[in-house]
Formats: sequence, structure tokens, C-alpha cells
Amino acid sequence: MHLVMILMALSLTWFVRSQWSGPRGNWLERWQRAIFLFLFPPLLLMMTAVAVLYMGPQERIVEILLGWFSYSLSFVFLGWSGFLCFQLASKGSKTLRKTRTYQRRKIKGIQARILDIDALFTAQIGFWQPELVISEGLLEKLDELHLEAVLAHEQAHYYYRDTFWFFWLGWLRQTTAWLPNTEALWQELLILRELRADAKAAQQVDPLLLAESLLMVVSVLPVPSESFCAALSAVAPPNRLNERVEALLSAPVEPPSATWKSLIWLLLVFLPLIAVPFH
Repeated sequence: MHLVMILMALSLTWFVRSQWSGPRGNWLERWQRAIFLFLFPPLLLMMTAVAVLYMGPQERIVEILLGWFSYSLSFVFLGWSGFLCFQLASKGSKTLRKTRTYQRRKIKGIQARILDIDALFTAQIGFWQPELVISEGLLEKLDELHLEAVLAHEQAHYYYRDTFWFFWLGWLRQTTAWLPNTEALWQELLILRELRADAKAAQQVDPLLLAESLLMVVSVLPVPSESFCAALSAVAPPNRLNERVEALLSAPVEPPSATWKSLIWLLLVFLPLIAVPFH
């Protein structure tokens, strides 16, 4: 029974991930589809593993080998997932500790850590309470209006707590990197995160200024996005950059926000636990 549960969960997660065929629809539709395809498989696998561990190895002689195999497989999967989470959290904490050694300065009323490099760099680094990091080069090369646009974008990341939520998404990305379309869905979530921050910032500053700031920063130093780092230039490939600029220059839209109804499918990941009382 346990092995059947695991095989069913694996088959379903593989099928769900295989449904990704690229972005389509408006922002909210894209976000809901991407977050479902990204989150559902790893959460279902984890709940299945938890259910198998809770039920324990089967005791009937005929099934004892398969029972212990299923139990061991679940234990290894959860143990490996826990190790990846610890590893990612340690890396993020180390980066955050190093960030907090930088000089602190108030920039236009916002506390920021100053990175002593000439390159144009700005990012929120951390978890629930991230630190805003700005390079000396950015402060020197951007005028007041463009700097305000950059700060508005980074404050939008802080408002949505993107570093916290994407830390957990990044962990699930590592845990199920072997599933199809994991990287494609991760990139889709990253661009949607940046589009949302751009839209939020565009409510406070001129979208044209923000687009110009984005082009200047990306052209100098494209920054790969860590799970605990939300940078203005996090999504730098040309097609993604064009999408962000076009969104800023088009008619302004309200930043999309998910509702509890759009996350009702999360209840489905607990289905494996229904088998526990019948064990």
C-alpha cells in the first residue's frame, strides 16, 4: 500500500509538472498557474512521505520488504529536503551577516547598507526583514529621480516580503530539481515577481524613469537571483528584460494579488494523510 501511494504521488507530480507549456494569460492567471504547477508536486510528495513515515513499515511478512523500502525512501526524501533547507538557510544567513557589516546610511529616508564597489547594484538581501544594499557606484551615477525609482522598486520587494517567500520557493526548487519544468517555472515566478514590484513602484514614480534605471543597471551588472536576494536586475535575459520594459511603458495596471480562493488547491496536498486512519 505504501509503495503504491508513493508511485501514485510520483506519477501525479510528474504529470502536473508536464502541463507547463509557457506563460499565457494576464498576470494573475500566469501567477496562479505557475504557483500551482511549481508548488503542488513537492508539497504532495512531502505529505505522502510524512504519511508513510507516520504509518510506519508494514508488518505482514509478505509486505515487510516493500514496507521497509517505502519507509526508507520517505525518510531519505524528507531528510534530504531538510538538509537542503538547512544548507540554503545557512548560506542566506552567512550572506546576511556579511551584509550587516557594511556601513549603514539613510538614503532618502530609507536605511541602507552601502556596498563599496563602482558597479551599479541594489538589492534586498535577507528573509522576513531584509537589508537594502546599494553600491557606491549606483549612488554616484544615478541622479535623484532615477535613484528614487530604484528605491521604489526595492521597497516594493520589501512590501511583498519577496525575499522571505522566495527563500521557501527556492528550497522547493532545489528539492524537486529532478522534476520536469522546474527551472522554467522558477524563471516564470521570478519574472512575475519583478513585474509585480515594477507595477507597485510605478504607482509612486514615473514608469519611464524606472525603465531607464532598469536598463542602466542591467547593462552594467546583471545579477543572478538567489532565493534570499531580490535585485532590480535579477531577471536579465533579453526577452525578460524587454517584457519588463514593455510592461512599464504600457498602460499602468494594478499589481496582481492572489486570493484565498486561488490557493484552495493547497488542500489537495493533504490527501495522502487521509490514508493514515485506515492503516
